[in-house]
Formats: sequence, C-alpha cells, structure tokens
Amino acid sequence: MTDTTPSDIVDFVRASARLLELPLDDAQVARVATHLARTRTMVAPLRLLPLGAELEPAEVYCPAPFPAEDPA
Repeated sequence: MTDTTPSDIVDFVRASARLLELPLDDAQVARVATHLARTRTMVAPLRLLPLGAELEPAEVYCPAPFPAEDPA
C-alpha cells in the first residue's frame, strides 16, 4: 500500500466517480485525491498497531429504526 503514487490516487478517484456516476471535473478530482492521500497518511500509523477484532465489539453498532410511513 505504500507504493501508491499520486497518479494512482487520481486514477482511483476518477474510476470511483465513474462507477458512482459522479460528474467530477479535473479540479474536483484533484481535491478529492488530495483529501484521500491525506487520509491515507493519517491512517498509516494506525495500521501498524496490533488491534484485534475484540477491541471493537459488534454490539457497538446500533442502527436507527426505520422510519414509519405516514398512511395519509
């Protein structure tokens, strides 16, 4: 994962935008790529920590109830 180049990130953003049908211009792609690269930099040290699945138990997730429809 450390061998990703800036152009790889831009390519990923463009491919993701096409898949999601998001009309991004070049400036928008560049901004998204910058933020994605920054996020990867922040996450890199966390990936080195020996964190087990038991440290984030599944019961923490509690989805909101589905809103009832108004029969009006």
